[in-house]
Amino acid sequence: MNSRADQLKAFDRLLTIMDELREQCPWDKKQTMETLRHLTIEETYELGDAILEDDLEEVKKEIGDLMLHMVFYAKIGSEKKAFDIADVCNGICEKLIHRHPHIYGDVTVKDEAEVKRNWENLKLKEGRTSVLEGVPNSLPALVKASRIQEKVAGVGFDWEKPEQVWEKVEEELNEFKAEVDKGDADAMEDEFGDVLFSMVNYARFLKINPENALERTNKKFSKRFQYLESKAKALNKDLKDMTLGEMNVFWEEAKKQ
Repeated sequence: MNSRADQLKAFDRLLTIMDELREQCPWDKKQTMETLRHLTIEETYELGDAILEDDLEEVKKEIGDLMLHMVFYAKIGSEKKAFDIADVCNGICEKLIHRHPHIYGDVTVKDEAEVKRNWENLKLKEGRTSVLEGVPNSLPALVKASRIQEKVAGVGFDWEKPEQVWEKVEEELNEFKAEVDKGDADAMEDEFGDVLFSMVNYARFLKINPENALERTNKKFSKRFQYLESKAKALNKDLKDMTLGEMNVFWEEAKKQ
């Protein structure tokens, strides 16, 4: 691994290149925070994919892409005379020090849960009126549900045992089934949302990340279906012309791969 001096040198190199690109490259000169926003979101998802694939070489590359974006935003901020990269780094350092009094102060904590509770309480003291203010509105619904539950649990609003959460899941499933039997579309949607929310909560108690779990299933399903497609193509068959039984033979083969 590189020394701290080499790490700082590499970061300084990135800052220098950013300055040069912003001054000389026609594309880089035109970018704004707004034009970069969707690209940053895309890069974040690409990093997430690499992490799920456990591809460390790709993780390294995607971290670099995201770091470039962070430096880019800081550069634009400096041009607006609002902030620069030093302000960004110092800001996060001060926040980390303030929110870790058990490391940088005289507070004693017994476990991770207490650290989280202290963290949320400190944010409220900083001026936030709700612990949920830190949950971005634009988060995907599944991720948002997970973050909401983590936030409220951080201040003690939580179940005591996983068994209690599972009972809630079963309760919500029964309520959903009742609305399905009635055929009320709006009520079914409401209850289905409750089922998902309770499942996300149960996953938290089992220390399962629901977003990661669902994405792993997405990838698993896609690979198996692509195997099915390749087998059908090898037989010069169109999937639309195959019976479900014929397709299931290849599906079962894919599960064994």
